[in-house]
Amino acid sequence: MGYDDTWGTQDAFDRYEAVRHRMPGAQFPDQTQNCSGLVEIADHFDAFVLDSFGVLNVGETAIAGAVACMQTLRSKGKRLIVLTNAASYTRDVAVERYRRLGFDFIADEVVSSRDVAVSRLNSVLPNGNWGAIAAPDDRFEDIPAQVAHWTGQDVDGFLLLSSAALNNDMVARLAAALAEQNKPLVVANPDLVAPRETGLSKEPGYYAHALADDLEVAPVFFGKPFGNAYEDAKSWLADIAPHRIAMVGDTLHTDILGGAATGFKTILVRDHGLFAGHATAPFIESSGIRPDFSCASI
Repeated sequence: MGYDDTWGTQDAFDRYEAVRHRMPGAQFPDQTQNCSGLVEIADHFDAFVLDSFGVLNVGETAIAGAVACMQTLRSKGKRLIVLTNAASYTRDVAVERYRRLGFDFIADEVVSSRDVAVSRLNSVLPNGNWGAIAAPDDRFEDIPAQVAHWTGQDVDGFLLLSSAALNNDMVARLAAALAEQNKPLVVANPDLVAPRETGLSKEPGYYAHALADDLEVAPVFFGKPFGNAYEDAKSWLADIAPHRIAMVGDTLHTDILGGAATGFKTILVRDHGLFAGHATAPFIESSGIRPDFSCASI
């Protein structure tokens, strides 16, 4: 379980399709245009909203050329926002992580699903006592609520931030707790998988959808492809028309679907994320989720 338990592209895609009824609807272009990278089509846009895993980095490694691409887009006056479903990092830690990878993003340019969830926790459960399922070293001082690592104690609700420490025993205990009493399950990372150096890791969304299938629970998702994440990204780009904003991502069911539902143009990056080593056309045709542009890398 956790990050050592990796999945294949076809299995991940099939699972995304199976849970698509929980995702937003969207309209897509009739055709996808191929491009060599973001710089080639930069004149079409005033801002780029960028996924992280599979676009800027794979695990803890920056993708070759990504740092230079960001620098070139900045030189052209383009606004940049990172919109990531990575929910273990506080914003300060996330910025420092990008700095270590060579990127120069500032705090206002990073929107994480953690931030999206944290700002709305009280709307789900006012003054709740939350049990967090998170990485062992995850900290919660940025969350204005009572939150502690969940080890089986009685809580008012569950906050699913990371699958890094999930194992069969914890999943079974969580399922038992939810079956005994239907408490809020907030999912701050809706991804089913994420590209890492060892393969596609199973992420919090994978486990949340499995719980929703097996139990009478309705997880509350914060992050891509859901509108709450895009609302927060748009708040930093309010002066730019949606069609002049490009959502750049490696996953059809999160980045491309969510971007299209928001009215952004969309760019699929093929070579480093979910579809690495695979032709994307069959997946696009099968799902009907069609990006405006497609490039091998940014």
